[in-house]
Amino acid sequence: MSANGRERIERAFARARAENRMAVAVYLTVGYPDIDSTRALAEAAIDGGADVIELGVPFSDPLADGATVQRASETALRNGVTLARCIEVGAQIERERSGAAVVLMGYTNPFLQHGFARLAADLAGASISGVIVPDMPSEESAELDAAFAPRRLVRIDLYAPTTPDDRLARLLPSAHGFVYCVALTGVTGARSALGEEAATLVRRVRRYTTLPIIVGFGISTPDHVRALRGVADGVAVGSAALDTIARAEPGSREAALREFVRALHDAGALIGAA
Repeated sequence: MSANGRERIERAFARARAENRMAVAVYLTVGYPDIDSTRALAEAAIDGGADVIELGVPFSDPLADGATVQRASETALRNGVTLARCIEVGAQIERERSGAAVVLMGYTNPFLQHGFARLAADLAGASISGVIVPDMPSEESAELDAAFAPRRLVRIDLYAPTTPDDRLARLLPSAHGFVYCVALTGVTGARSALGEEAATLVRRVRRYTTLPIIVGFGISTPDHVRALRGVADGVAVGSAALDTIARAEPGSREAALREFVRALHDAGALIGAA
C-alpha cells in the first residue's frame, strides 16, 4: 500500500534528521519559465538535496507574493497553466522521484473552484501530500480539512511573527505535516539578511507542537540557512530559486538550480554546528 500524504512528509523530514541536517523545501511555479521545464527543474532541485517540492499554482491575484513570484505566475498563466495541470506535474514528479514530498502552494480560489472533495481525490491519486494556502486561515478551513482527513492529506498553515500566542496555542495542536513559519512581516522575496524575529517565532511555535518547523519568506543564501541551524528543522526557498532560474541560460537552468539547492542543503548540516 502506498504512503499517504502525512507519511510522505514524515519520511522526508525523517531522512533529513537521519542525515543530521535541516530539511530543504523548494518552491517552483508550475509553468515557469515554461510548462515543459517544471518537472526537470523539480528533479534538479531534488538532486540538489530538496526534501519537499512546493509546486506553485499560478493565480492572478497573489496577495502574499512579491515581485519575483508574481512575474512567474503571470508567465505561467500566459502559458495556460491550470490547477489540473499542476496536479498532473506533481504526479509526474512523484512517479520519477518519490523520495521528496510534493505539496501544492496556491490560493483559495482555484482550490474552491475545483471543489474540495474532488481536490482531495485528485491529490491522493497523484501522490501529492497536501496544500499550503496562504489566504485560508485555519479558522476558515473546516470544509477543506474535512475533505482531506479521510485521505490523510495535509493542509499546512503559515504563522507570522505577528501571530499571537493564544492563536498558536489554539491551532497548533491539531496541525499535521509541518509548520511553516514566515521569517518576516510582508510578502515573499529574497532578502539580504534575516532578522531575529524568525528565531523568536520558531521558539514560540515549539511550545505548542512537536511537528517539524520550517522557515520561509526571504531565505535566499547559505548564510540564512546557517543562521537557523539548531533553531528550525528546515527552510523553504522560493523567490531565490526562481531568481536563480531566471538568471541562468536556458540550457543551464537545471544545473544552476541544482547547485543553488545543494549549497543550501550543505549549509544546513548540523554536524559540528554551534
